[in-house]
Amino acid sequence: MFDLSQDPFSHLEKFHREAREKKLVEPDAMTLATVGPDGQPSARVVYYKGPVRGGLSFYTNYLGQKGREIEANPKVCVNFYWAEIWQQIRVYGIAEKMTRTESEKYFATRARLSQLGAWASHQSEEIPDYQFFQNKLDQYEIQFAGKDVPCPEYWGGYRIEPTRYEFWFGHEGRLHERYVYSRDSDQSWVTSLLSP
Repeated sequence: MFDLSQDPFSHLEKFHREAREKKLVEPDAMTLATVGPDGQPSARVVYYKGPVRGGLSFYTNYLGQKGREIEANPKVCVNFYWAEIWQQIRVYGIAEKMTRTESEKYFATRARLSQLGAWASHQSEEIPDYQFFQNKLDQYEIQFAGKDVPCPEYWGGYRIEPTRYEFWFGHEGRLHERYVYSRDSDQSWVTSLLSP
């Protein structure tokens, strides 16, 4: 039985850890939804990179579509869905940039090709063909040959401060369980159970 007396972040960490231990397909993948200035929602999959000061973290190019949309409206929603075990966690919150030190520390752990790709890609900008991108990648391979690749100023992490969690457990006949935590005005969690 799901225990609503426990902190929601501890539930998230427990279920995420179990998904990794069970070697599910892409246990770190979460769908991130943002909203553009015209009110049009946009969703894409990013990778959860663990807890940061009680929030959820992911990394990206700040100049891409998601970065621009978060800059204009920091309200976001992420969704983990593990189809193999019929579990889903939806988290609403406010995204804020992580510190430069945090971003640089994580960037240093990335594979070198991914580091070079962060320099070569002006994320979400139109390019004439894929070879154009490959040529830029080759240029940065030459530029940083024999050196550590520094973290670009326009690349870094976001920390999502949760304002609402929904834990979903699937059952036959669509008789699902849905447990919700919502922040109230004094920042404490109010819990509820939703009808399937």
